[in-house]
Amino acid sequence: MDSAALRADNAPRDLGSRRGTNQSGMRDYNERLVLSLVRQHGALAKTDIARITGLSAQTISVIMRELEGEELLLRGEPIRGKVGQPSVPMSLNPEGAFFLGLKIGRRSADLVLIDFRGAIRGMTHSTYAYPEARATLDFARLGIADLLGRLDATQRRRVAGLGIAMPFELWNWADAVGAPRSVMDEWRSIDIRAALSAELPFPVYLQNDATAACGAELVFGQTGDFRNFVYFYVGAFIGGGVVLEGALYAGPTGNAGALGSMPVPDASGRPVQLIDIASIAVLEKALISARRDGGILWTSPEEWGDLSPHLDAWIDTAAAGLAYAIVASSAVIDFEAAVIDGWMPAGVRSKLVEAVALKLRQFDIEGLELPVVREGTVGIHARALGGASLPLSDRFLIGQIVMTRGS
Repeated sequence: MDSAALRADNAPRDLGSRRGTNQSGMRDYNERLVLSLVRQHGALAKTDIARITGLSAQTISVIMRELEGEELLLRGEPIRGKVGQPSVPMSLNPEGAFFLGLKIGRRSADLVLIDFRGAIRGMTHSTYAYPEARATLDFARLGIADLLGRLDATQRRRVAGLGIAMPFELWNWADAVGAPRSVMDEWRSIDIRAALSAELPFPVYLQNDATAACGAELVFGQTGDFRNFVYFYVGAFIGGGVVLEGALYAGPTGNAGALGSMPVPDASGRPVQLIDIASIAVLEKALISARRDGGILWTSPEEWGDLSPHLDAWIDTAAAGLAYAIVASSAVIDFEAAVIDGWMPAGVRSKLVEAVALKLRQFDIEGLELPVVREGTVGIHARALGGASLPLSDRFLIGQIVMTRGS
């Protein structure tokens, strides 16, 4: 694939401390600032936004009228009872824009359609033994046609883009996913972003799948006031992302936060990569060796059923690797939190996070301040939603880093 082009705005995500500008030529930034604030808080009046940003009441009034006229904001019922004019809260209009997100994983693919508030309007899903390039492209084409067909003409005109979340250089994963090398090599010659971009009337974006999942946590999740956190997404193969000063940091090649490649010790102390011990594919392999059904891991992510004792053993091993990775990461960057999410039932995620917290107590952390370990709040669809967040962030938000492969 071609080298990636980056669009970055490194302003911090601490929206409560954001300051706007009244200078001419900056309306686009100020509009993004207002939309970001409303997204974070749910609904805000003009006086609230003026107080938070430092922009003049007149500037805010102009911006709000513009955004309301573009049907991006909705006017709420006036709030009376205070001195002066009643306060009118403004919230995001769910019909203001729509976004598509395509997740291409090692064992499954998802296509999602979300509205401006992030609510899922439609989704299609496919599972497979390994991702085939042409079959995946066909899945995307049919799914996009299906989801767009559920919208009326006005809604279709408001589709702002498609974001693709997938592992980079899939052809290198032939052995890991148990696929014929000739099949995986097809990914070398098929640029799925370029292929879909040539067929669609809106921009198409591309980002590493785990980094995109991190972006979903940042845009749609409940990260609170955390401006710096390391993020782990436990899928068929574990990956991650990094948020610095409230912005998703992808690095010059898009591989920042490639936590699956981090060296960690295995049970015998031998150095391996985190991907070799904390991936769901490891659990699948254990189940298959025990003549258990490993397919349920991919077809039923909300409920795996009773997978004891293999699940317990996997949680213990994965937690040890995750704890090591968190400590190592904390020695480089002073993260406030470590967020763990994944393609797994919420109960399993909770047990994994609890196990990681216990493992961290075994480390000598003199000279380090370990981050708070938290569960992710987006869940199993974080990668697909992360894909959809790419056009959303690029068009309407601030403080995000979006990777594209062309316009």
